[in-house]
Amino acid sequence: MYAELVERCGIASLGEAVGETYPLSGGFVRQTKNGRDYWYFQRADAEGKRRQMYIGPATEEIERLISEHKSAKADFKERRSMVAALKRAGLPAPDPMTGKVLEALAKAGAFRLRAVVVGTIAYQCYGGLLGVKLSGANMTTADLDLAQFSTISLAVEDHLAEPLERVLQSVDADFRPLPHPGDPRVASRYAIGDRYRVDVLTPNRGADSDDLVALPALGTAARPLRYLDYLIYNEERAIALHGGGVAVNVPAPERYALHKLIVSRLRIESRESQEKSRKDLRQAADLITALAEVRPYELAEAWDDLQQRGPKWRRYAEQGIALLPDTARRALEAATSS
Repeated sequence: MYAELVERCGIASLGEAVGETYPLSGGFVRQTKNGRDYWYFQRADAEGKRRQMYIGPATEEIERLISEHKSAKADFKERRSMVAALKRAGLPAPDPMTGKVLEALAKAGAFRLRAVVVGTIAYQCYGGLLGVKLSGANMTTADLDLAQFSTISLAVEDHLAEPLERVLQSVDADFRPLPHPGDPRVASRYAIGDRYRVDVLTPNRGADSDDLVALPALGTAARPLRYLDYLIYNEERAIALHGGGVAVNVPAPERYALHKLIVSRLRIESRESQEKSRKDLRQAADLITALAEVRPYELAEAWDDLQQRGPKWRRYAEQGIALLPDTARRALEAATSS
């Protein structure tokens, strides 16, 4: 069912224009005046009052539009039932705020432009993607991390329907950019007070710098991070279980798992960062154990890639491996030794 949902959400995302102009929560109403038929679009406003918008006289073009809208509405209803069934089966779903943010990003074109969801929200998607049950204890978060290669952001020569700040404010008007200390004119973080935050990231392959990097396709700046290029290389399509399903891009799960080994060694300065480090290792252990069963060759290839990236990469990864539970460590050794 999950694979079918991925396919259907992908197809639906290609035809979103009808639903954007005429929301699926509404419907078309025919009225006859002076012997001629006219079409109106009817939906409830924010206060629950019924509103109508004039579309035009009955024509073949409008009849075709209405047919497409009915098909999209029926498909959404079926996908929503599939999402509910997958959730009942135990697959994790994002919290309501995250679901709404992902939905808004998808509609604005973020994932078409190859933005990638990273962090715990991506981890939530891996149970369905891999067909395994992962520990729910490793899935709690109050933020969303979004990443994109700056080279891709430039190369696509396209952009979101609106800058990222406005996309987020369409979900909650209280979203505000958090100005960068070095340049208050730009931001890579957007927050609703201390309740929710969206961080925008991009790989750093050059000299260390605190300067933000422009991502023109997303209409925002991003914080450059080391090791992120490995994580978001060859991203995969997954579904966030919200509404009728939201098609998003996530890192390949084997890269996510091995990347967590590295970043776990970078987060040891404070009590808070140490707790994040422990969470990194728990996520890595769960994924490695699963991947050794369902994607051993992909796990081995991702490990080979990491090994070729230099001694610092290998050192951090080996330090992380030493802290894994025996089951996960043996699973990784078995997958990468052949």
